[in-house]
Amino acid sequence: MAQRGGFSNRGDRDMTTRSERERLVTELWQEHLRAPFPDRLREADVAGVSMVLLDADLAGCVSVWRSAGGTKDDGRLRILERRLGDLDQVLDLLGDPDEATYCRRLGRLARLVAGATGAGG
Repeated sequence: MAQRGGFSNRGDRDMTTRSERERLVTELWQEHLRAPFPDRLREADVAGVSMVLLDADLAGCVSVWRSAGGTKDDGRLRILERRLGDLDQVLDLLGDPDEATYCRRLGRLARLVAGATGAGG
């Protein structure tokens, strides 16, 4: 593989991908924090999934990933994978556009974090 300045092209691409991921997570996280949790979902179970707990689990994993400088542990990765499955199960059942927007953004955040790999991911 060709090298520039002592770094492989792949390493440069990985760094760009990592910094882009971190930038995007930061932007989406700020949007998420500003968005109110949809009122109806406060006490709702959708397809047997508690929406409050789903939100808490996914947002908690994203928050810890950000606080840890973009690293994740196996336990949180398992939580992300399980809860993203739950989110996928309920997304099409949300009739309110605000609820769907809130949950899709949270899902995008969680997928970005779950997809982060390597020492910085």
